[in-house]
Amino acid sequence: MSDRKRVVIVGAGFGGMSTAKKLAGKNVDVVLIDKRNYHLFQPLLYQVATADLSPAEIAWPIRSIFSHTPNVSVFMGEVTGLDLPNQRILAGEQDLEYDYLVLATGAVTSYFGNDHWVSVAPGLKNITEATNIRKSLLMAFERAENSQDDDQRRRLLNFIVVGGGPTGVEMAGAIAELAKKTLSDDFRRVDPRDARIILAEGGPRILGGFPEDLSDYTQKSLESIGVEVRVGQSVSEITDQGARIGEEFIPSANVIWGAGVQVPDLKDWTQKSADKGGRVMVEGGLSIPDQPNVFVIGDAAHVPWRDGLTVPGIAPAAKQQGKYVAGRILDVMDGRTTPDFKYSHAGNLATIGRHRAVIDFNGFKLKGWLAWWFWGLAHIYFLIGIRAPALVMVQWLWSYLFRKKGARLITGGETATVPDPQQD
Repeated sequence: MSDRKRVVIVGAGFGGMSTAKKLAGKNVDVVLIDKRNYHLFQPLLYQVATADLSPAEIAWPIRSIFSHTPNVSVFMGEVTGLDLPNQRILAGEQDLEYDYLVLATGAVTSYFGNDHWVSVAPGLKNITEATNIRKSLLMAFERAENSQDDDQRRRLLNFIVVGGGPTGVEMAGAIAELAKKTLSDDFRRVDPRDARIILAEGGPRILGGFPEDLSDYTQKSLESIGVEVRVGQSVSEITDQGARIGEEFIPSANVIWGAGVQVPDLKDWTQKSADKGGRVMVEGGLSIPDQPNVFVIGDAAHVPWRDGLTVPGIAPAAKQQGKYVAGRILDVMDGRTTPDFKYSHAGNLATIGRHRAVIDFNGFKLKGWLAWWFWGLAHIYFLIGIRAPALVMVQWLWSYLFRKKGARLITGGETATVPDPQQD
């Protein structure tokens, strides 16, 4: 046991890792808790889902990252509640006391009250979901190759992505690249280029957080690579047979959800105010009301920004908040005052497909080939570790130059037999 102050960080995402790294080597004991033993680079999950990258290329063991920082210990476990009056967290049968608590729990997929869709329209928030989507996408082509029924074949080759934000745009573009380019020569009885990829957005345009001209460019670029973009048409029904977009029901064996997120548990744990997405309202120093030693950061925090907006739930924001909170804790311990958190927005990025992306740097806009390379370099910059960025760069170059998907394995024991259409 140590007489030093103990900082407990819940969540090893961008915010939690940033906090822990800032506190590494300082005169404080840090306990980093996560229910998984790895840090995941979520922005590249869609590339795992479409067989560009393997999971090991975007995830790293947390213990190895902090193996040479003795004041940081890692606890693999799931937090089930908080005891704020006694400064304890509850993790199953174990309790852990803290002097400072950083809640960086992240967000999960939101189906806007239609939670029964989760089994037929997977989201894209973790490795399991990404690898399951990859398997489902690849199996669709295999089963279409074996199918004797034209209706079933069409259903298998219909792919629906719900949500026109960056996740939906990137996923739809990547599926189009997979079908129209990568797999185009691999099958004999079906032509993967016949695949129908539909991106459905209930709002008036895709990439609503981007300038309108970049949204228009993105839609035209997606359409040029074979994506059918439907805006102003909400999805009202999803079953294992397909989805209803607007007034039309489209048969599909693959519906992928990328339309929203929510924060579970924190409102109940803290008993503090939260917005409709579950993000806890924090004060200027990112602490919760009446608990100056308890901080909420990243996707889990409702942080006012500008023009009535809140700080977006993106990796740069979470990293900034993590560094700020770590600095604030050190300042409090040393008796120094710290100004309120101020978010510095680096811009919005989204990739569309091969050598196409859009970038908005606070009014400075890029699109096309140059934006795509800038997008790739920016993502590599944010990767944690030393060896991993080089591996990802090599993998991207290989895929770019030769149009090869390096992770097209179907695992899990399922074969490509053709099921009964009523049970599929």
